[in-house]
Amino acid sequence: MALWQAHEVRRCLMAAHDLAVEAFEVVVIKVTGDLVQDRALKEIGGKGLFTREIEDALLVGGIDIAVHSMKDMPTLQPDGLWLDCYLPRQDVRDGFVAVGGGGFMDLPQGAVVGSSSLRRRAQLLHRRPDLHLVEFRGNVQTRIKKLRDGVAAATFLAMAGLNRLGMSEVARPVEVTEMLPAIAQGAIGVERRQNDPRAEAMLDAIHHIPTGQRLAAERGLLARLDGSCETPIAGLAVLDGDQLWLRGEILRPDGSQVITGEIRGGVAQGVEMGQALADDLLGRAGPGFFT
Repeated sequence: MALWQAHEVRRCLMAAHDLAVEAFEVVVIKVTGDLVQDRALKEIGGKGLFTREIEDALLVGGIDIAVHSMKDMPTLQPDGLWLDCYLPRQDVRDGFVAVGGGGFMDLPQGAVVGSSSLRRRAQLLHRRPDLHLVEFRGNVQTRIKKLRDGVAAATFLAMAGLNRLGMSEVARPVEVTEMLPAIAQGAIGVERRQNDPRAEAMLDAIHHIPTGQRLAAERGLLARLDGSCETPIAGLAVLDGDQLWLRGEILRPDGSQVITGEIRGGVAQGVEMGQALADDLLGRAGPGFFT
């Protein structure tokens, strides 16, 4: 998926600037979150598990731009780096993949579901506390193979990734009214050095403004909640002209309690709206909610 995303950014840059494919070099960098597959994400570190090594290469000049899945991005970038380019957002929904088909409410009592996402685990346990959750890591093909091998009866995958790989038929989309997605799910971001005007000008030509407006609000929510891969948080911003509707959700890791909220306002106030919604959620949650 990471390679597909890099190639998509390259395709957009080629089209915007009338450049040949030979003008670009795609560099594959292995990150901690992908290298360590035998432990849960919360056991191998906090923020930056899918970005740290890439950002290090960007800072030292080994690469000129870095392509990221925005749902994996910390809300703060290292000094000297800037993130202000987003491609048009894809499908934000989760996809439910079950060996026998159907949705998660159709699973038999006590069925095994695999997921490495604390958000998805908490949301599922809130609706189906009888289910047994197991750790599930790896790329799309690896996770589907685990289902076929009987490791679990079902799992979740992002519809955006499945659509991009031409594999949407393997999953049943979960509507956002059933399960609010991860912050920035379905969005691709491109990071650059702040002191690189050439990269800035090239990326400005492919930046999708509506996606940036939605993510500003969602990541404002995430930043105030101090969210990471270790925190069950969901959020989604929707645009309606110059107005923005932001929904947010925080959950106890065991799914025993969910606190939801929403806020509406002007697009220009997206970050402030995210922060205000976060304060509302935290105020109702009280201390120790995520433990």
